[in-house]
Amino acid sequence: MGEAPAFFVHDLKEGFRNGFGLKSKGCETATVIGDKTYLVDGGCDDSLLSFQVRVFDHSIGLKINPVVLGMVPNPCKGHSAIALNEDRILFIKGGSPLDDSFWFLEVDTPYVQEQRKSLGCEVVAWSKGVRGTIEKPIVLSGPSGVGKGTLISMLMKEFPSLFGFSVSHTTRAPRNMEKDGLHYHFTDRSVMEKDIKEGKFLEFASVHGNLYGTSVEAVEVVADAGKRCILDIDVQGARSVRASSLDAIFIFISPPSMAELEKRLRARGTETEEQILKRLRNAEAEIKQGESSGIFDHFLFNDNLEQCYESLKKLLGLDVSVHSCIKSDLDLPPIVHSVSRIDNKIIITYRTSDLENESRKMIVLDLSSLKGGAPGRTRGLEAYAIDSDSNGSNMINQPS
Repeated sequence: MGEAPAFFVHDLKEGFRNGFGLKSKGCETATVIGDKTYLVDGGCDDSLLSFQVRVFDHSIGLKINPVVLGMVPNPCKGHSAIALNEDRILFIKGGSPLDDSFWFLEVDTPYVQEQRKSLGCEVVAWSKGVRGTIEKPIVLSGPSGVGKGTLISMLMKEFPSLFGFSVSHTTRAPRNMEKDGLHYHFTDRSVMEKDIKEGKFLEFASVHGNLYGTSVEAVEVVADAGKRCILDIDVQGARSVRASSLDAIFIFISPPSMAELEKRLRARGTETEEQILKRLRNAEAEIKQGESSGIFDHFLFNDNLEQCYESLKKLLGLDVSVHSCIKSDLDLPPIVHSVSRIDNKIIITYRTSDLENESRKMIVLDLSSLKGGAPGRTRGLEAYAIDSDSNGSNMINQPS
């Protein structure tokens, strides 16, 4: 079997307004946004190089090699590029499963602007396009002994396929029996500090000289598995997450009283008197911060465990039937005859490989519900196939 033909863009059916434009030659696309041209080589010459990005700044007449952030797409046999607006470019990889076909190069999003200011140079960032939406991650906070762990265990036991934990990063060495990627992501301090500077961490803290933190990627991995991520973190960590780009639900669990919390801590029998008094002091401070900080969307009082759990389930919408996003099994063919745009929809037209019964097909990519972006995923894509030879043009606004 021969290699799949290269995937090239021929003519776009619509031009781009506001200075947008696109040209393609071989495996390199040149997309114009404002006074800059973004040159991207997809690595389809068997060099196995990932997508390479260069920028030509017309205002100064120079070609620039930008700092490229995010997870870079793997090489493909060809690609197309479409400027969506003034801050990002959509890339479509040919001959790929649909779940790996759509990528966004962010050129002037808030994240890129922040990194450009921080690094003092030209910056672009990749973000993988993912079909469907996910439930908002859950940030649970509350003082030690309030019952957060028990509530989370109850959720995981009743809904094992719905929830997952992000794996934290740390710069400390693994302990006996600890496995990288399971208990923690063990990393070098210089690497973690660089990632923190590039905004890849939702929250972090220094504990006994080592860094600990929750990365954006760790939360995205849970979502990629079709699960809702739970973050069990303190108030300070919740404050950092609230200031990040993560769209989450923030819940604070409070004890019915400090006296009851002290009773529970002593009943555990796992701490010394000094440790108990320290936890109580910290708990009082956390409760005050939680109530006055404006961080949290909801407050639950764990005076009765079963009642608190039922309130938590209702808050998360688990008292009704849960619906999951079903993705169709579509693959993007290697030969694309045209790519066009109608409002927020991208129409990819191709012909089937069955020469005896050749027909023209279309895949419609709906971009109207995009969320997220670098340094995580761009979610909310919807894709569906239609037969353009049977009044397909009338079905573009009606996904099957």
